[in-house]
Amino acid sequence: METIIIDGLSYALPLFIIAIGGIYSERSGIINLALEGLLGFGAFTGGLFVALLGKYFTHAGWPIYLSFLVAAIGGGIFALLHALLTIKFKANQVISGVVVNIVSVALTGFLTSQINASVFDQPSNRFLLSVLPRYTIPVLSDIPVIGAIFKNVYPFSFMIVVLFIIFWYIFRHSRYGMHLRACGDNPQAADAAGINVYRTRFWAVVISGALAGIGGMSFAYSISTNFSPAVYMGAGYLAIAALIFGNWNIMPTLFACLIFGFARSGAYQLMRELALPSSFSDLAMTIPYVLTLLLLIFFSKTNKAPRALGEIYDKSKR
Repeated sequence: METIIIDGLSYALPLFIIAIGGIYSERSGIINLALEGLLGFGAFTGGLFVALLGKYFTHAGWPIYLSFLVAAIGGGIFALLHALLTIKFKANQVISGVVVNIVSVALTGFLTSQINASVFDQPSNRFLLSVLPRYTIPVLSDIPVIGAIFKNVYPFSFMIVVLFIIFWYIFRHSRYGMHLRACGDNPQAADAAGINVYRTRFWAVVISGALAGIGGMSFAYSISTNFSPAVYMGAGYLAIAALIFGNWNIMPTLFACLIFGFARSGAYQLMRELALPSSFSDLAMTIPYVLTLLLLIFFSKTNKAPRALGEIYDKSKR
């Protein structure tokens, strides 16, 4: 049980921070299928930062933690592409998201191979990362069952919890959060009230890219300790399913991410208990997605998306 909780949280929390970014974008009215590409590009920039500086700071831990900031910046910058296409040029938001994902996979794969060949003289499509330390909190970790929450915790878990509190407060209790929700429900009324709909939506998409970059960097450290095309494993799409299941609200989305994380870790633990061959690990990876389909079948009818989600806003037509 402890292993299921520990591994489940290490997967659910990065998924959750990506989903929060998706909530910001979609509650502003912009469909964001690009989360997969944004998390990948963020992980690429963070991985490149570690690869370039790691050999100069072999005994220092700060480049590891700074890489999350770099990943956030990289994801936010790459999100500008989706923002410009959908807001400035009024492109179809679904198509734009798909294009951003395709460009991200191709671009990061190409750049990683070229940088490794020219800078590191290694024919590889991945950046090796340092092993991220894990911490156990005394006393709290001794509590039966739930003490596993405080065992072998990745540093990014603490960071994600802090970011969750900050962005939940902004979303529910700040002026920007109110403007954000208004733009997703009735952009014409928001504009009439003096809210700049374009600017609000633009920054919402950039925020989604930054948070997705942090989530992608977390996966790069926790799942494979390197950046490679394997980081594009569908977590962005799973985050979209989680926010839909959570009805575009942060707290229910956390619940959905926990379900997906524990389902994944539980499937892997069951595979170990049954001593199944390693080839069955691919089957275990499908469990969260199968669970997603089941949840959407039973709960999607009660979901209410933002009323202006996916609608191209044209101020001249209001």
